[in-house]
Amino acid sequence: MKRWRIEIIAARCLAAAALAILPVADGAHGVRAETASPVAGTLSPAALERIAGYIRNEISTGNIAGANILIHQHGKQVYFGSFGMRDAASGLPMTPDSIFQLYSLSKAVTSTAAMMLVEEGRLSLDDPVEKYIPSFMKVKVGVEKKAADGAKTLELADPVRPMTIRDLLRHTSGITYGFYGESMVRKLYANPQLYEGDFDNAEFADRIAKLPLADQSATRWDYGHSTDILGRVVEVVSGQTLYQFEKQRLFDPLGMPDTAYFVADQAQWPLIARPLPRDRFDRPLVSIWDPTIRRRWESGGAGLVSTIGDYARFAQMLLKRGTLDGRRYLKPETLALMASDQIGPETGIEREPFYFPGPTSGFGLGFAVRTSSPPNTTWPLGEFRWAGAAGSFFCIDPVDDMFMVFLVHARSQGSRLQLELKTMVYEAMGKGLRKD
Repeated sequence: MKRWRIEIIAARCLAAAALAILPVADGAHGVRAETASPVAGTLSPAALERIAGYIRNEISTGNIAGANILIHQHGKQVYFGSFGMRDAASGLPMTPDSIFQLYSLSKAVTSTAAMMLVEEGRLSLDDPVEKYIPSFMKVKVGVEKKAADGAKTLELADPVRPMTIRDLLRHTSGITYGFYGESMVRKLYANPQLYEGDFDNAEFADRIAKLPLADQSATRWDYGHSTDILGRVVEVVSGQTLYQFEKQRLFDPLGMPDTAYFVADQAQWPLIARPLPRDRFDRPLVSIWDPTIRRRWESGGAGLVSTIGDYARFAQMLLKRGTLDGRRYLKPETLALMASDQIGPETGIEREPFYFPGPTSGFGLGFAVRTSSPPNTTWPLGEFRWAGAAGSFFCIDPVDDMFMVFLVHARSQGSRLQLELKTMVYEAMGKGLRKD
């Protein structure tokens, strides 16, 4: 049995033997739902207890129902915690096998799948998307025009150059989302008809191709459905559905049995982490918001479900430069390319106002990449990461030989939780100043 499986089973059983796991009562809800292993590397027990206290306070004050967190450093699990409840309505406790909707954490997986095909020479970063999805031959770019009386119109322009696979990976395709911003193009992407019916990746890509781009490709970082379209490219190149390819090439060999695009086994439905009422999504992507619905759309950008043990296997492979348990998934140079800034000043690529990586980060091929330390810190450069709409995040820190995965279902709290937790971890290594 793989070490990760041993650790997760140990946590689930609250064993105190091999990992010396100690039970801690969660007084906020009367449910014992936290475990922690002894510290290795540079993180102190006091620092880890501060993390535990912070998360318990978030639960007791009603900000989140529960969460799972895992920190791994120098080849060892240094901290694991299950806190609170996975479903406040049922009162079921959070456990290591709780299933979370990953939302945009799916993007890192799909990007990795695409880069495996690039490595094999079956796909090129500079290939035009229309080579694989012919409907993109007719794509247009939306240009807002404002008349003297203030009235706005949307004109359609031809692309200056074709959208490429590289553009999909680094979010410079011009494809956007409709859930933020007020531009005329974004409002078209918010049309509920875009998500009607039981469509598959091929049909969804054709629907997107009928919408105008928000910008010319390779001119601006703009967050959107680029990775969903990338998932369709993976299907065309591999001859498999996205899930079939990812299951064969990533999920099965890595040991990620609970990662999929919906929870097929009804017996596992009680394991699904549910948000508090205020954090439920009310957008038109109904099938994605409910992980129990069988659907043909395998959204490479937002559709995966997983457990913390599963996603930690994926993160550990990334930290180990594409290799895990003697099996190589990506070459080190491929992963180095993915984790290097692809939209720096030398590229001339602009950053739109909703630039989610933040001012101290660029963006690679699937991840945000740390390019400068935040003020008053010595956070390491080269850290790469991403987060999901419900607040979950992961980060890979090659400098400190560490990764962290945090799974939660609280979309109103995500950015704040990520900043606070990462600050506490780096403070524990002397790389930041406490806010309090």
